[in-house]
Amino acid sequence: MPESSRATTTHRRLLLLCFLSSSALCFVLSEPVEAEEEIVSRSHFPDGFLFGTTTSAYQIEGAYLDDGKGLSNWDVFCHVPGNIKENGNGDTADNHYNLFLIVNLMDQNSTQEDFVHFARICFESFGHKVKHWATINEANLFVDMAYIRGWYPPSHCSPPFGKCSAGNSDVEPLIALHNMILAHGKAVKIYRQEFQGKQGGSIGIVLHAMWLLDPLVYGDYPSEMRLFLGDALPRFTVDEMDYLKGSIDYIGINHYLTLYAKDCLHSSCAPGGSDHAIRGYVYTTGDRDGVPIGQPTGNARFFVVPGGLKNIVNYMKQRYNNMPMYVTENGYAPPPGEEVQLNQILHDVKRIDYHKSYLAAVASSIRDGADVRGYFAWSLMDNFEWIDGYTVRYGLYYVDRTTLKRIPKISALWYRDFLANSSGNGLDLTQYHGRLEQDLRVAGLEDL
Repeated sequence: MPESSRATTTHRRLLLLCFLSSSALCFVLSEPVEAEEEIVSRSHFPDGFLFGTTTSAYQIEGAYLDDGKGLSNWDVFCHVPGNIKENGNGDTADNHYNLFLIVNLMDQNSTQEDFVHFARICFESFGHKVKHWATINEANLFVDMAYIRGWYPPSHCSPPFGKCSAGNSDVEPLIALHNMILAHGKAVKIYRQEFQGKQGGSIGIVLHAMWLLDPLVYGDYPSEMRLFLGDALPRFTVDEMDYLKGSIDYIGINHYLTLYAKDCLHSSCAPGGSDHAIRGYVYTTGDRDGVPIGQPTGNARFFVVPGGLKNIVNYMKQRYNNMPMYVTENGYAPPPGEEVQLNQILHDVKRIDYHKSYLAAVASSIRDGADVRGYFAWSLMDNFEWIDGYTVRYGLYYVDRTTLKRIPKISALWYRDFLANSSGNGLDLTQYHGRLEQDLRVAGLEDL
């Protein structure tokens, strides 16, 4: 892999990374990890490495009834009192749909055939612009939240995971994810047969669980799953195994947390879900002997542990033959109460420290030989964070909920300098504060 001395010249590149289906959280498990040195610059990454930020259509666009759009399950779910913190919803979100001209497609169908039809339209309409496709974002999170815990629509679950009006948390997630894997495989088959040769793009998926990746790389579920789940785990036909095997060109990794893990198969764990096969017989926790694994964030289970990202990248390198990888989401929200006033929100030094340390972890993995080709900060702007509504903020830009104006935080100014190779390892807060105040004056807001 290129050392930093070989990457002294970088090139600005515009990346249009298209997700056919999307959600927005993820996690990994890890052994204890060491802290990463936080000295990092763009020159530490190889030529052609892609940098960017990420958003999600529902989380920023709004316009929930515009231009003939029907109601999605999230539109309905958000309007049920009590489902979303502070009764937030995506009706307006950041109003991105009306502020910027973007061709928008949203798929509300769950069948494999409809998903493939939707994918074909995307390939035909945008393939000349999109060179990196991801069929599904965080399928593992979706089945966890929608069919195990029941927190996301359609809100299916069963005890001990939750008390829903319908659902079976031990069986339905397996069926749902099986269908999503097959939908991915069929979409990839069409892309490779009809579009990839002339459009020159790549196609992958965003997740990092063996449950999902093994079928897409090796053609079947891990043997451990079959051993412990038995007939509850659906089986692939010979034809399905054939088109699933090798059906990704890259792995997309969304990383937000690192946890300690305990084996519940060969040691005792308290009842409550960890002792179920659907959970892999594993208990996870963010602390050991009362000591947190890392600094807290805006989510009770999310901690700042840069070495966790390095660990998962190196694991993927080993298990999946160093397939190309992109860190498609990685971001920071402050703990409750730390960002209340506007000046606190905009002077987000901890977010800068966070991205510096995680970028350093990625650079370290690259030096170790991992084929990591991109890093994308979640998120470009503060947005609707699903059941958390607007109560947590991950954005490099603040969005005024009344005027919907976008205001850069100092993290946005730092990231801009980082991409231009002009931000040093030290953080000149005076410089960033001055530039921020100038931006606020231009926006017609009072100085901070």
